[in-house]
Amino acid sequence: MPDGWQWDSTLFRGSAVHYERGRLPYAPGFAATLAAVLGLDGRGRLLDVGCGPGTVTLAMAPYVAEVVGVDPDEDMLAEAGRQAGLRGVGNARWTAARAEQLPAGLGEFRAVVFAQSFHWTDRDRTAAAVLGMLAPGGAFVHVSDLKDPPAATTPLPRPAPPYERIGELVRRYLGPVRRAGQGTLVNGTPGREDLVLARAGFENFERHVVPAGEVVDRPADSVVAWVFSRSDSAPHLFGDRLPDFERDLRALLREASAEGRFAEHLPPTEIMTWRKPPGEG
Repeated sequence: MPDGWQWDSTLFRGSAVHYERGRLPYAPGFAATLAAVLGLDGRGRLLDVGCGPGTVTLAMAPYVAEVVGVDPDEDMLAEAGRQAGLRGVGNARWTAARAEQLPAGLGEFRAVVFAQSFHWTDRDRTAAAVLGMLAPGGAFVHVSDLKDPPAATTPLPRPAPPYERIGELVRRYLGPVRRAGQGTLVNGTPGREDLVLARAGFENFERHVVPAGEVVDRPADSVVAWVFSRSDSAPHLFGDRLPDFERDLRALLREASAEGRFAEHLPPTEIMTWRKPPGEG
């Protein structure tokens, strides 16, 4: 887990309703790419750990017999179930649990996915549990936006969201150290998943980047929703100052774009996979 931080149930409290509007989607075609990488053929099961509102779980549902989303936040799971209903996905089920509670009686899977969630877990313990849940040759999958993508070659038609100034405003309200639930992340979240998974016994690492770059239109409401979808600026962190913060945030956005609209390039999606050795039961 992040140094000096302990998980608590308020990590994303109040954020679930903001995800759909605030978070940028993964690159178009990421699900088909992942299915091809894993050789998914409509059979078997896929587990999404830290599934949030089901973004990746539902995207992968057409490629397997069953998808299972696990998250400790009941509001996230309720939103995931709502989205499944809206999209007519009938082969998804949802379980309230932390990654550290795996295998949680969930059975065997062809793939276990962590979409920007592995860093919140006790990674050595979680990786060991996932290894035992996978079928021989099954895959541990890490999905995220590509960090430091190549510079875009096309200009934006509108101003980009003023992320740096938004960060400054959040720090003015919540302090200089990044908040996370009831604690803080003094040193940020950990990286080097490769070392963790090698220790657990995974092998045959592969990396795939799904290109994107499309221009995404962002109304001011979408940017506000993005702020409140984040663990370090979840609504509950502001307490009774939440209305003041939102007022100042919207004023900042009006100053950055008189028409109240922004644009940005959709980042590529990075998919990293590691395999359970074929001979392991």
